[in-house]
Amino acid sequence: MLAYKKTPPELWSGRTSDQKLYLHEKVHCTSFKALKIHKNSKAIALLGYACDEGVKRNQGRIGAVNGPEAIRRSLGKFPNHLADETQLLDYGTLYCTNNDMEQAQVDLSKKIAALLSTNIFPIVIGGGHDVAYGHFKGLRKYLGTKKIGIINFDAHFDLRLNTAGNTSGTPFYQIAKECQKEGSVFNYMCLGIRKDANDKNLFETADSLNVKYLETTHFNMHYLEHVQLILMQFIEDVDYVYTTIDLDGFSSAYAPGVSAPSPMGFSPDIVLESLRVIIDSKKLISLDIAEMNPTYDIDGRTAKLAASLVHYVMHAI
Repeated sequence: MLAYKKTPPELWSGRTSDQKLYLHEKVHCTSFKALKIHKNSKAIALLGYACDEGVKRNQGRIGAVNGPEAIRRSLGKFPNHLADETQLLDYGTLYCTNNDMEQAQVDLSKKIAALLSTNIFPIVIGGGHDVAYGHFKGLRKYLGTKKIGIINFDAHFDLRLNTAGNTSGTPFYQIAKECQKEGSVFNYMCLGIRKDANDKNLFETADSLNVKYLETTHFNMHYLEHVQLILMQFIEDVDYVYTTIDLDGFSSAYAPGVSAPSPMGFSPDIVLESLRVIIDSKKLISLDIAEMNPTYDIDGRTAKLAASLVHYVMHAI
């Protein structure tokens, strides 16, 4: 298998019209060979990260390698409300070959930096949550010493030590260690943490790294004002925001198609309200959706959720 492939246009399908009423009629499948600077128009790029090697190493249910394709198939059927001048571009998919997740992350970092350098907003669809390490490295490559705030919607801290190797459970620990090496601040907030999904050592690691977090018990619409306040406080202290959404943070009622499902997760409404705060700050620089696993999806429920989140962000930015 090639490490990178252009998306076949036939993957995007849905109702047809003569007015580009649906996203499959709006999207343009291209490749990095055709990458160009977008000075006078808004451009949004979808990039697939087809890798579940990190999930496998983390003893999770594999299948997220097929996540990007499932999200695209669902998203293509959604209505198009983008302005005519806004370009929706599909830049294909990066694949993990020979179980070399680390190389896939390096490749991703280069693609992220390339997209940002041409004034394109990247939305990465995966794929295991190891996507976060490659994504962040690309942001660092592009932004240099600017203060990057990471906002993760997730049931898990993903701060496992990588002494035994990198997995989908180690990306933010890896980022924290790199920040320490370069003398920068590790600005990380995790929303939706569950005590039944993180052992006490992970909570201790989070505290030692000064991670900001909200447990699921307080990450819901009953505490909306509090959620909005801590988000605004966090965003105020950084130059840019990188947002990552792990679909296994949602209740399995909404997202059964993930590596680690649970009925005790959060609901979409509080995530949408949180995204609105992030987008309104004008500091959001990129986004990814992780852990889409179509092998275990039910009636395309998780793919539709992922597509809905992408649809919301691309129309709100």
